[in-house]
Amino acid sequence: MPERLAEMLLDLWTPLIILWITLPPCIYMAPMNQSQVLMSGSPLELNSLGEEQRILNRSKRGWVWNQMFVLEEFSGPEPILVGRLHTDLDPGSKKIKYILSGDGAGTIFQINDVTGDIHAIKRLDREEKAEYTLTAQAVDWETSKPLEPPSEFIIKVQDINDNAPEFLNGPYHATVPEMSILGTSVTNVTATDADDPVYGNSAKLVYSILEGQPYFSIEPETAIIKTALPNMDREAKEEYLVVIQAKDMGGHSGGLSGTTTLTVTLTDVNDNPPKFAQSLYHFSVPEDVVLGTAIGRVKANDQDIGENAQSSYDIIDGDGTALFEITSDAQAQDGIIRLRKPLDFETKKSYTLKVEAANVHIDPRFSGRGPFKDTATVKIVVEDADEPPVFSSPTYLLEVHENAALNSVIGQVTARDPDITSSPIRFSIDRHTDLERQFNINADDGKITLATPLDRELSVWHNITIIATEIRNHSQISRVPVAIKVLDVNDNAPEFASEYEAFLCENGKPGQVNISMLLMLNMFVYNCLIFD
Repeated sequence: MPERLAEMLLDLWTPLIILWITLPPCIYMAPMNQSQVLMSGSPLELNSLGEEQRILNRSKRGWVWNQMFVLEEFSGPEPILVGRLHTDLDPGSKKIKYILSGDGAGTIFQINDVTGDIHAIKRLDREEKAEYTLTAQAVDWETSKPLEPPSEFIIKVQDINDNAPEFLNGPYHATVPEMSILGTSVTNVTATDADDPVYGNSAKLVYSILEGQPYFSIEPETAIIKTALPNMDREAKEEYLVVIQAKDMGGHSGGLSGTTTLTVTLTDVNDNPPKFAQSLYHFSVPEDVVLGTAIGRVKANDQDIGENAQSSYDIIDGDGTALFEITSDAQAQDGIIRLRKPLDFETKKSYTLKVEAANVHIDPRFSGRGPFKDTATVKIVVEDADEPPVFSSPTYLLEVHENAALNSVIGQVTARDPDITSSPIRFSIDRHTDLERQFNINADDGKITLATPLDRELSVWHNITIIATEIRNHSQISRVPVAIKVLDVNDNAPEFASEYEAFLCENGKPGQVNISMLLMLNMFVYNCLIFD
């Protein structure tokens, strides 16, 4: 840095010194307000270090000036000569005293009160302060009386390239969809340079990528980052780190540079179909499983993420489409096979299903990569379960005459064990339904017999429950209701409800009907019909 700065200063100062040597010995000065022109014969004279360090405007009566220049960041063993003030009123007798006032007078800028030489006694930084406004005046050395009006002028600090570009908002993060076409815009970045954007190329920035090629490119002037490769696949690589450089001096050699990082994340699109982890699944289920129970799960994997990986499951073929159903688990992204109708091992011992997984959200841009679905085979084996006995009828209706003999068989129930092992069955009566113990049942063949006499006039119906129990597993029982109707027999003689009296007329004729007797006889017959 010191060597490069010295070279720049040498290149700048050499022509200025040559020009200064060749200038006439006197240059008239005027205040900053150019309408005020110093009178000839009494102007201040400025000997500058070069043509670039003054602005001279020719007028009728003298020279008008308002600026000096000093290079920033210059330091050396001696103060820097900025310029020289001189008036033609000074014949060299040292009776003239030069005074400097204003911004930095005495602290930053110092004037030789005899020669009028202005020096910078401190190192200047344009980025801190770009210009200083000062006032120069020539006075009598002995009386300090002004010899001419004060003149205001500006010392401008000339820029050098002493500030590197900075990315104030870095590091950066951006996203771009995977499979994007070449030249898709990703984002743009901005660097700043504290150097003077007007003077030279110190603040002219050029952007480039140091790391992140060949995947991304950057516009040198605008810093817009674009994809440099088409069809980048998120499933292959999701995140990229890009190192970006901003270099001043228009990117030429010797310029200062700054860097930042940009993390680019590829966002997902639906460019991958679902794929079953295996082509064949095996499940087993007991025949007595409750309806709605999950039999098993199948899963189709999708390399995409989020909604792009969502799949719906369906049973599209097989011999168990009526008995099974499949639902989609949105969280686990798999299909759950459930039982929708009862199974019977003795009827059918296995089923085969064909299931399909299909993406829910299809991106038409990638339809050519399809189909976005997959199929698998599911084999379900039904396991035998120890089932309770099954009666031959869900209910039984028996009829018996009320005069049936004791121990006579009034009916029979039958039941079987549906299992292949076919356990023997024992029958019994639930005595809670036959408290008077009017009936018995043969434990082996299910024949129901009469235990006590029946009387239809007391009870026409008897409802009992028969229990069938497997001998090999007493926990396997079944129940069936049996309704027994008692049939009437003519087992009751007519009886008069009460004793009756008859009254005859003394003059009654033979064969004459007694009305009162007839009415009472009719009532007796009616009562017999009702109760017998």
